[in-house]
Amino acid sequence: MTARARLHGIIDRFASRRVVLYGDLVLDRFVLGTPKRISREAPVIILRFESQRDLPGGGANALANLAALGATVLPVGVVGDDEAGASLLAVLARSGVDVSGIVRLPSFRTVTKVRVLAGGAASLKHQIARYDVEDHLPAHDGWRDELDARLAAVAPNAHAAAVSDYGYGVVFAEAVARLRAALPAGAPVVADSRFGLDALGSVDGATPNLEELAATAGEIPRGDDAVASAAEALRGKLGARFVAATRGSEGLTLVEAGKAAVHLPVYGTDQVADVTGAGDTVLATLTIALAAGAEPPDAAVLANLAGGVVVTKLGTATVSRDELHRAVDLAPFVHD
Repeated sequence: MTARARLHGIIDRFASRRVVLYGDLVLDRFVLGTPKRISREAPVIILRFESQRDLPGGGANALANLAALGATVLPVGVVGDDEAGASLLAVLARSGVDVSGIVRLPSFRTVTKVRVLAGGAASLKHQIARYDVEDHLPAHDGWRDELDARLAAVAPNAHAAAVSDYGYGVVFAEAVARLRAALPAGAPVVADSRFGLDALGSVDGATPNLEELAATAGEIPRGDDAVASAAEALRGKLGARFVAATRGSEGLTLVEAGKAAVHLPVYGTDQVADVTGAGDTVLATLTIALAAGAEPPDAAVLANLAGGVVVTKLGTATVSRDELHRAVDLAPFVHD
């Protein structure tokens, strides 16, 4: 079987997979406007409001990507009992995610990243400002018990789990350990953490970017050898089977225990429009590929391709199976 045929076969199995997504759920809100004039009150542009788009962000973007790739997604997370939380749940439900198990917490404000974009009516909109609505989960309020119950209910029926830690308090090491113990034998746990990957305990795989690798290396690694060395150090610290380090315009580096590092070139560099949420796409694609029976090298290739596709789209976005099939056919580094 050729490499392309093997990758196509993995993608075809996505639709039969069940994947847990445990993590921080974020609403990405895009406010679009057309420049009107300069304010008389201050030297700022006044915009005429055009529209608002609400999209899944953070772990919710990984959820949406899993759903777009055909997985039955089993979400474990928290939103506030507020307008932003209701909007995020509605967006996820429209994308095919069963949101009934997501905890709604009255004492918590849904994490919301608001981006203001401006441009002419017929031109590309550019981001001119951003503000974040952030909150910290209370020490009590029963939300951890609810998450534990949800993990215990969904993990035994899953083929794999993705952990998306954006540092808002939903993800903690004890719950990751319980998740891993509750999964069927052989079902992998893949983690991505903005601030504390090495504090999550033992996982099967991880998808850090270069800044996250710097926490292990002491500085941002540059060059293939330095990235591979930092990724291997992190893999050993996590007791993981592999680490797939995303490198932006330089592609992806995979290290596995006892094997030579694999460096994958970026896919579609001349078409980059927006890198927002690309790491979520990589996490989702790599996890569902493993759930579909792929070995880490093939899962990393598919994740790298998916990341290359999603950065050609504006805003937080998803990749479909058809798009991934097309990328497998077109990628010059995938050989027949």
